[in-house]
Formats: sequence, C-alpha cells, structure tokens
Amino acid sequence: MCDDIEAEFEGGKVKRTMNLCRKGRAHYDSLSIDRLTPAVGGSEVRGEEAVTAAGELLAGAECPLLLGFGRSTLEAQKLGIELAKKLGSVIDDPTSRQGLIMERILKGEVPTCTFDDVRNYADVSIYWGDDPSSSHPRHLSRFSYFPRGEKRQRGYEEDREAIVIDVRRSPTATIAADGFFQVSPGGDAAFAEALLAALGGKIPKVEDKKRMLNLATKLRKAKFGAIFTGPGLADAQDGDLGWFFSLVARLNEFTRFSVIPSLPDYNTRGLHQALFDVAGAVSPVSFEGGIASGPKFGVPGLLESFDAVLVVGSDPVANLPAPLARKLARIPMVAVGTHRNLTTDAASVTVPTAMAGLEAGGSALRSDGVRVDLEAQVKSDRPTDLQIVEMLMEVV
Repeated sequence: MCDDIEAEFEGGKVKRTMNLCRKGRAHYDSLSIDRLTPAVGGSEVRGEEAVTAAGELLAGAECPLLLGFGRSTLEAQKLGIELAKKLGSVIDDPTSRQGLIMERILKGEVPTCTFDDVRNYADVSIYWGDDPSSSHPRHLSRFSYFPRGEKRQRGYEEDREAIVIDVRRSPTATIAADGFFQVSPGGDAAFAEALLAALGGKIPKVEDKKRMLNLATKLRKAKFGAIFTGPGLADAQDGDLGWFFSLVARLNEFTRFSVIPSLPDYNTRGLHQALFDVAGAVSPVSFEGGIASGPKFGVPGLLESFDAVLVVGSDPVANLPAPLARKLARIPMVAVGTHRNLTTDAASVTVPTAMAGLEAGGSALRSDGVRVDLEAQVKSDRPTDLQIVEMLMEVV
C-alpha cells in the first residue's frame, strides 16, 4: 500500500525497484514464483472449468462459508458480500483478530486518525502488542517515529517518543529502548489498571512504581498520541478489551489519543468497512435468513457445521490453530488466490487470480481508512479476483 514505489519490469519479471521494504521486494519477486494453477480434484483443468466446478460445489452446499478477502480489492470484497447474501452463508476473516477494535472505531466510539496525522502531529506513539518493524517494515520510517512532520520537524531525536508494551523484546521494542514495558502473557489488563491508577495520581500496584508514574506523566503531557494495536493486544484476556477502551477514554480526558489497528493484510480494513456498511458489524457476519454477526458465527464456533468453504486470497490452513486447520482441511474447499499455499494444497478446487497492484487494478483502504487506488504494472492473462467472484455469481 506504499504509494511511492518505483519499479521496472523486463519479460514479466522485476528488473529494478526503489522504496521497497524487504516484504515489498518479496511480493514483487513472487510474480514469477509458485503461482497457482486451475485444478479440480488435483488435476489441472482450464480456468473456466475450475470456476464452474467451484460454483457447483458452493451451490450444492447447505451451509457454506466464505473466508478471507483481506487481500482482495474493495470491488471484489463488496461483490463477495453479495455472493454471501446469495448463498445465505457466513463470511469471515479469521486472520484479522482486531474486529472488536475496528468495530468500535467504525461506530465512532473509539477515536482514530490517519497515518499522515501521526507523521505531522504525534509526539507519542504507543505500540501495544504490535511489532511494525517486523510486520510493516516502513511504518516507523514513513509515519510514526523517524520522519519529520509538519509539527514534528526534529523527528525521533527530539520530537517523538516511542513506547512499546509487549510480552517480549521485539525489534520495535529494541528501537524504543527505555520506552519498552514488558508484560507477562495475559498481563495487559493488569498493566492498564496500574497505568490508570497512575494517571489518576494514585500509587500503581507494580514493582517499579516510579517508572509507571513517569509513563503516566509522559502520556498526560503528550500533545498528540497514537496507539497502534497489534495481534498481541487483540489476543489478550480472550478478546475482552473493556479495560483497553477505558484506558483510551481516560487518556483522551488529558489530550488527544487516537487508535489505529495494525492489520494483517493490505485490505483488511476495506473488508471491515464493507461489512460494516452492510451489516453494521465486522466479520464474522451470517446472511442465513437475514443478517447477524458475532463470534458465534465464525470459524471457531461453527466450523463443524459448514459443508463447503470458499477461501479467497488467504491461507487459513496455515494460520489457524492446528485443530481448527485440520477440521477445515477436511471440508470440501474452493481456494481462489495468486500463489500455492497449504490451503490451496488442501482444496478440492483451485482458481488462480492476478495480483492486485501488480497485475490488476482496483482500490483498497489502508489500516487508517485512507483509500488507495491500485494500478496494474504488468500485463497478465489471469482474471482478477473481482472477475472470479462475478463468474461465481453467475454459476450459483
């Protein structure tokens, strides 16, 4: 989703690039590596045959499940929701574990901002259960810590402070140095409780009371704060994040603190927004006999009830906990994607697609909600994910 990338291609392969991080370079290099081929029952077929077989499998199911779409364009996501409606199915993106936070943001109950706001104004950035140095390598250099901004001309040397709250000393925590606060697994709520006490002028119940009081003073004096939440926070306390929302509300009594979730795929925010526009909630959403949402409709709660699965641009067999992944792999599955992975290997039908932003255009939403237009940079005879969903709509 970086908008300053320059690239030259020769013979359909990358010749030269500028402004790519290591993950971006790997993405570009994957243009010609291990691409998915159309197959039914393990035998290679023409693309049209694979789409027809996929549509027939879904149409014959009584309780289908749609998974993924976080790596699809906005246009494909919106049509994917229409496909879920037509099938009366559940749509879910289990790789995004920050649905609760995103839903509160979309409802306007939790303050947020853009990355550009962070670059221009933020003097304090908190990374809670988040390691952008590993997951989003240009995050700190372009937006949150190192860059000069409109009101932050001296960058990290004088104008910015990084605070990392995590269970381990991650690469981001190493950069933050003295700003790293280590919590025990499951100890996030207790840390927040101690911080709330310190913010209220009380003695916190922690070993290093002086350090916690200094942190509270720092946050109270901030001009503009940003909190980046990662999977480590989302997984804390089994998803009960009332303590986190209370802390955010308390911080906003002193100064502005905005929350931006660090999401796993380039258009996870787009899927959340598209589902919210239709259902008033983010994934999972069920369209069986109406519209309903909540964790009980998702993969962990209903997996054994589904009799067909459509996976689009995702690898849940690799990313889900092993017991769930094994159950998922036993269900008749259609995998739509750009490259081979564990999910495509387990699928009954595979349908290859073009890579958005490289071989196909479209649009997406960054994690901060800013819309980005994607353009095709190389020609491809592979259909886009939007075209595949359009064909599935016709078959079912």
